[in-house]
Amino acid sequence: MPEFGFIILGGLLLLVISAIKILKEYERGVIFQLGKFWKVKGPGLILVIPVIQEMTKVDLRVIVMDVPTQDVISKDNVSVKVNAVVYFRIVDPEKAIIQVENVYEATSQLAQTTLRSVLGQHELDEMLSERDKLNADIQLILDEHTDAWGIKVTNVEIKHVDLDESMIRAIAAQAEAERSRRAKVIHAQGELQASRHLAEAAEQLSEQPQALQLRYLQTLTEVAGDRTNTIVFPLPLDLVEPLLKKDAIAKVLSPKPGQPKAPTPVTGPDSGPPESS
Repeated sequence: MPEFGFIILGGLLLLVISAIKILKEYERGVIFQLGKFWKVKGPGLILVIPVIQEMTKVDLRVIVMDVPTQDVISKDNVSVKVNAVVYFRIVDPEKAIIQVENVYEATSQLAQTTLRSVLGQHELDEMLSERDKLNADIQLILDEHTDAWGIKVTNVEIKHVDLDESMIRAIAAQAEAERSRRAKVIHAQGELQASRHLAEAAEQLSEQPQALQLRYLQTLTEVAGDRTNTIVFPLPLDLVEPLLKKDAIAKVLSPKPGQPKAPTPVTGPDSGPPESS
């Protein structure tokens, strides 16, 4: 009989020990009693009655899930391979256990289909240049669909957008053509501005001939600094015209051949007034 009592006592001790559960700060226990949901317990020390009650642990920390590489056809019919990473956490342990069989697998499958669906609605240029917008769209859709599972999607990041070699060469050629176009546009704009300034300068010089002569003399001064070459330059008529006018006046005033020269009056201190005849 004493041995039987020790056996019973040992069995009760083992029963009590198995009923004691310790949950960490980031863990919660979903308790089912006789197969029905009872309550969520934790963290700390809790008691779970064997056979009658059953507990399932739930981790409340942020979970990082890699989305496998997906083959996506963009809106402009370009085939690319895309993968991503999803950050989420369980905010309602009851829904995460009761509403879905495997919350992690369900979230992974939903992330894959959402990634293909969202990226398929955009062109390749948008995938490469507007990742922040695409990440926000995917996160919004995932968060909306997983809310019934007690999950909060905190962030989605597209990791890689892989292209085949032919598409990479095509993009490089397109970028080179775009750079060439911009260079030609900038050059044409510079030519246009230069022509406008030259037209304004020509208009001002035409209104002020003295400015044109000063500019001509300034150019001669700059050219004269180089003594290694012999320079032949035209002389503007505007500079020669005053000299030509002086020469013409001198010819008019000079006596013709056979005509005596006009006497030159001589004045001095001893000279008196001319005598009258």
